[in-house]
Amino acid sequence: MKVITSIDDAASAVGEELGVSEWLQIDQKRINDFADATGDHQWIHVDVEKAKAESPYGTPIAHGFLTLSLVPALSKDNFRIENAKMAINYGLNKVRFVAAVPVDSSIRVRSELVGADKVDDNTVNLTVKHTIEIDGVDKPAAVAEMIVRALF
Repeated sequence: MKVITSIDDAASAVGEELGVSEWLQIDQKRINDFADATGDHQWIHVDVEKAKAESPYGTPIAHGFLTLSLVPALSKDNFRIENAKMAINYGLNKVRFVAAVPVDSSIRVRSELVGADKVDDNTVNLTVKHTIEIDGVDKPAAVAEMIVRALF
C-alpha cells in the first residue's frame, strides 16, 4: 500500500503501482441490492432463471456501475492519503467496461497513479487508473481513471 503524504510525494509517485486490493465476491444479493438502490432491474442482472436461459453469459451479471462503485472501497487497500485536510472524488476521465462480472465471481482493484496535477500551493488532483480484475479471467472487468482532489 502506498501512503501519499504531500503534493511532492504524490508527484514523485506518478507512474507507480499503488497496490492491489483483496478479492471481493459479487453475489446475487449485492446485485439485487444495487438494483433496488438504483432502480435498474434489467433482467440480465436480477432474473436468475431468465439469465441462465437467455443471457449470452449463462448467468446474471453485475451492473457495470456496481463494479465501478466498488472502486473507492476496494482501493482503500491500495493507497492512503495522509496529512491532507480533506480528499474528495473529483471526477472521472475515462471508464471502459471491458468484460462482464458474472454472479459469484470475485473482483479486485489494481491501482496506478498516472497523474498528480498541482492546482495551487495546497491542492493536487491525483489521477488514478484503476483496473478491476476478475478472478480467473484474462480481461479486466473495467478500467477507470478516477480523480481524487486532495487539499493539504
